Amino acid sequence: MGTAIGYLDGRRLRRSLLAAAAWVVAGRDELNRINVFPVPDGDTGTNFTHTVRSIADALHRLGDTPRLPDVTRTAAEASVKGARGNSGMMLSHFLLGFSEGIGQRMQVRTQELAAAIRRGFERLQEALEKPVEGTILSVAREAARGAERGASEHSDIVPMLRTTLAHADEALQRTPEQLPVLKEAGVVDAGGKGFVRMLEGVVRLIEKGMHAAEVPPPAADAPAPAALAAVAAEQDYRFCTEVLVRGDALPGSAEARAALAPLGGSLLALRTADLLRVHIHTDDAAAVFRIAEAWGEVVTRKADDMREQHRLLTTAARRVAIVCDSACDLPEAVLDRYGIALVPLQVLFGDEVLLDRVELTPPEFYRRLRAGGPPPTTSQPTPARFLAAYEHARADADGVVAVLLSSALSGTYASAEAARRSFAAGGIHLVDSRSASFGTGLLALRGAELAEAGWDAAAIARELERVRDRSGTFITVDTLEYLLRSGRVSRMQAWLGGLLDMKPILSLDRDGKVVAAGRVRGQAALLDRVCRLLDAVLPPTRVRLRLAVAHADTPELAERVRRALDERYRPLEVLLAPVTGVLAAHVGPGAWGVFYQIEDGASGGNLSSPGRL
Repeated sequence: MGTAIGYLDGRRLRRSLLAAAAWVVAGRDELNRINVFPVPDGDTGTNFTHTVRSIADALHRLGDTPRLPDVTRTAAEASVKGARGNSGMMLSHFLLGFSEGIGQRMQVRTQELAAAIRRGFERLQEALEKPVEGTILSVAREAARGAERGASEHSDIVPMLRTTLAHADEALQRTPEQLPVLKEAGVVDAGGKGFVRMLEGVVRLIEKGMHAAEVPPPAADAPAPAALAAVAAEQDYRFCTEVLVRGDALPGSAEARAALAPLGGSLLALRTADLLRVHIHTDDAAAVFRIAEAWGEVVTRKADDMREQHRLLTTAARRVAIVCDSACDLPEAVLDRYGIALVPLQVLFGDEVLLDRVELTPPEFYRRLRAGGPPPTTSQPTPARFLAAYEHARADADGVVAVLLSSALSGTYASAEAARRSFAAGGIHLVDSRSASFGTGLLALRGAELAEAGWDAAAIARELERVRDRSGTFITVDTLEYLLRSGRVSRMQAWLGGLLDMKPILSLDRDGKVVAAGRVRGQAALLDRVCRLLDAVLPPTRVRLRLAVAHADTPELAERVRRALDERYRPLEVLLAPVTGVLAAHVGPGAWGVFYQIEDGASGGNLSSPGRL
């Protein structure tokens, strides 16, 4: 651009926005580290980066010599389509206002540029249902004031932008005084910092002719895990939920906010001509999606589990992070205690695709099942979801152990492996549980205990494979209909079983495939037969035996089984949980299973020793 600039046109603004995006991307990890508001989920840098990359991609497609209105419109529209998280949505509102301020001008000078920045701030402020100072809002306000002051003092855009940046940075440094949660953690607002980095990127382009720079070293004001734990009370809702809707009769932003306000907080709604993007923190992501579906065609939707993200942050001191898929059936309390992250599988009801344990809880699955309609089917997670889990986990851990649903039953392991191969940072170890439900979950739990005891990732993976080979399950179903649908039994077997009231008892072999273990006539004889099967496989002396009971919508029966197992075998514990939707779709209501895990051996029952093999 040179050192003296009298006006801004399309080409110059395009280069400026590309430089701003590059500087944000370079600071992504720093923004993630200082992210404690509105929830300490460590993803502001990732979300802000995703948003500015969408803008940069659109500007690259625009070409080198665009008109100024085309640049502002393209950037605003790309930010709406690519907005991620609270910070990305707020940036989108600012850019929409900035585009309105530029209008159809082919060039703008300092006064007109300052007016456009002011309009960006006003559009952002208007969009917020409950404006909070100490956020991007405060930084954008001071940026507007700085731009107006700079324009009043200079006809040259260069010093005007320096004044804008100085005001924005001063506002950023004051954010801890405006938000106690920031002061307690010893950080500035992450979203506000992202906004300041955009301005810094533009000034760097002017002063140094650079589109990007190396990633900076970790910031001195990065919060410690203890500080993040101290502000966890700010996390009122579970899911960071976003949805993009297209239609000809969409509600306005204010109308959309009014409809969704009862469902949560941190609510933002952004409407363009035929698109509506919504961001909300909520405990009921499915309700948000149902409302959005009534407005028009849902183009994209997501529901990030902020508790999962917070688990990873608050366990940052551990050397190893444990990742599991949602079919592990571990209760929430166990996941919370050990910081085990879940990657959701998918359940399909007709054309509707729902994320297991995120958009579809077990009670909701059974409610839908009883209501009739298309039979549910299932699908494994995409490699992209595993990549995101690896990225979050490796940000704060030396290694990751992912314990996964049997590769003989699902493509989940293949997706995780594809993601591992493309994950440049490395440090990912996969364990095929060769099981399902608690067969996977108990292994993940053992892995988390070993991680706390200081084992490295490779040693944990080897030990889990050893324990896996001494573990197993016995599963029974109330109806053969679902197994028939999944191809596990033949039509003749299903007909005979129903006719004779025969209840099959299934197991999984060493390859993780379903095999028959026995059968009895009638429900009453099942528990006794399962216990006799357990007697045959459990060694007479054992130090560390874990048991678990999973059930498909039969909690009273499952509790009776749990008590019987506890009295008979006196294990370390007997976990109990409902089967998640992706498994219930294959076994049907009334199914239940017993899972055993023998941990004697290399660890000697002593968790304090790393026990590297």
